[in-house]
Amino acid sequence: MGWNRKGKRVRLLTVDSLQQAREKLRSAAERKKMELEFIELNQALGRILASDLVSPEPVPHFRRSTVDGYALRAADTQGVTESIPVFLEVIEKIEIGTPALRMVQPGQCTYVPTGGMIPEGADAVVMVEYSEAFDETSIAVYDSVSPGRNVVAIGEDIREQSLFLKKGSLIRPQEIGVLSSAGIHTVPVYKPWNITIISTGDELVSADRKPGPGQIRDINTYVLEAMSRKYGFKTIETQVLRDEKSLLEEAVKKGIKTSDLVVVSGGSSQGEKDHTAQVMDEIASPGVFTHGIALKPGKPTILAYDEQSETILTGLPGHPAAAMLVFELLIIWLYRAMTHQSEPKETLAQMESNVASAPGRTTCLLVSLEESAEGYTAKPILGKSGLMTTLSRSSGYTMIESGKEGLKQGETVRVVLL
Repeated sequence: MGWNRKGKRVRLLTVDSLQQAREKLRSAAERKKMELEFIELNQALGRILASDLVSPEPVPHFRRSTVDGYALRAADTQGVTESIPVFLEVIEKIEIGTPALRMVQPGQCTYVPTGGMIPEGADAVVMVEYSEAFDETSIAVYDSVSPGRNVVAIGEDIREQSLFLKKGSLIRPQEIGVLSSAGIHTVPVYKPWNITIISTGDELVSADRKPGPGQIRDINTYVLEAMSRKYGFKTIETQVLRDEKSLLEEAVKKGIKTSDLVVVSGGSSQGEKDHTAQVMDEIASPGVFTHGIALKPGKPTILAYDEQSETILTGLPGHPAAAMLVFELLIIWLYRAMTHQSEPKETLAQMESNVASAPGRTTCLLVSLEESAEGYTAKPILGKSGLMTTLSRSSGYTMIESGKEGLKQGETVRVVLL
């Protein structure tokens, strides 16, 4: 059953495949503007880069040594061995952070510390361990080096005017270092989506309360808020509501005014107190475009869009594991696509045992991974969608397409890592 625009029940004739639901969600969200902002480099950790970055200068911008030693002409060391050294004049001692002033001529060398500037005329550095002071102005060198040995060339790390970080990159500590080296101190990033999280159910009590008969502790609010933080969303509000239509209407109306996403967990099925689809269709315009997905777990999922506020509305199953997986497969999938992020990491593994699929539905199968000399083995984690421990024991998931009967023992599968 479902709801029409007048609030009357109508029978749902079809459900969408996961791919169809994604296509509809992407089509609706194409009207939504992805805003960006410029932030200071020291605030950029964990954000998503909103523009390709081109280096305004080469990195490094001078030739530098990778060791403590003597900068010299490689040709002067040809044929040198531990028993047949070459004697070179030391013309300068360079301090770290200071320029090289004198040009190295044949038969000469300059002392340079690690990271120090290589003088003109020199094309290699011999490590100090392979040299020995001969007198106050000269050394003996016991190593034959080739041009470029122990030298970082200009632009070897980043060439001038080259693309060095792509739009959609997650800014980790290593990206912070790269940005700093290129002199980028103000970074363009996507503004995080604001999210309102609503959990519904007469049976829900907070995590700090002891449930009475027929009651359970609220899980979805905590899980969805944690996932939102993980992916960089900004939580505007969380609410736990009783199964009353008027309360849900008020919360959804408030949510679309302040948030890019309004997520309601529970109330998406066809029970007497399942009001989510009707409320979303009445409040949002054009409203609900998907009610039901051929997916296990996650069949009663609802997707809607409000064009005026550019808000995406989602009704998730009440079962926590199902809610979390659908949030990952649809909302996080969409956010990655709209912010040009790469696909989540995955690995290949062999199935430990046979697993049957759900007839007519795509099955999202949770697995744990065990590593061996032959690679990874995927061990199915079987459990009802209301059990959170199935997620805590999983390493990732693999998808069984709707037309496939299941997976066979020893079959190679792709596991998306959670």
